[in-house]
Amino acid sequence: MMDELELLKKDWQKKEVAHPKLSYEDIYKMLLKKSSSVVKWIFIISIIEFTIPHLLYLLPSVNDGVKVYDSLGLKTPMLILTVIQYIVIAYFIIQFYKRYKEISVLDNAKKLMSKIIKTRKTVKNYIIFSLIMIVLFFTITTIGIYVNDDFIQSLELSGQDISHISLEKLKSIKLIAMLTVAGTGVFLTLGIGAIYFLLYGFLIKKLNRNYTELKKLEI
Repeated sequence: MMDELELLKKDWQKKEVAHPKLSYEDIYKMLLKKSSSVVKWIFIISIIEFTIPHLLYLLPSVNDGVKVYDSLGLKTPMLILTVIQYIVIAYFIIQFYKRYKEISVLDNAKKLMSKIIKTRKTVKNYIIFSLIMIVLFFTITTIGIYVNDDFIQSLELSGQDISHISLEKLKSIKLIAMLTVAGTGVFLTLGIGAIYFLLYGFLIKKLNRNYTELKKLEI
């Protein structure tokens, strides 16, 4: 009987060695590291997302599209919209970087919980702003086609021969162009929105999990 008891004790000691209990400090450090890594990825992704679309301007087809906007009288509205977009996105990128640097050096759970909440809110606002800008871009383009009689000139700039097309046919083309732009805007808004919520949602879900674990530490 004593031999069996000794064996059980030894077995239990081995389990304790194999599965040591983590202290409050150990758990906090793990959650801090995980949270810092998530925010770092949010920062990196936002930079990539900002940079890649600008590489498209190197393509000739994109430059032709810019000329079409000029012919529609949309140069000034699009310039204003672009400047606003750059300023606000730069602000968000700076905020993501600040959150990353702040989280990396926090020394208690309450502060980390507070920064996680702020990061979640910043990401949410970033997504909403980005989707609003897409909607505004396509809305202004659609309105520009509707109110601007120079739409015909834009067709010529795009390389289309319209000399043989009747006025009624041109009106139909104009309507189709408006519906196409509007439909593309809806499709891209939904598609990019889905990507945002999948990508950033995945990262936010990790932060939420860390936040829940931190709350348990504070109990």
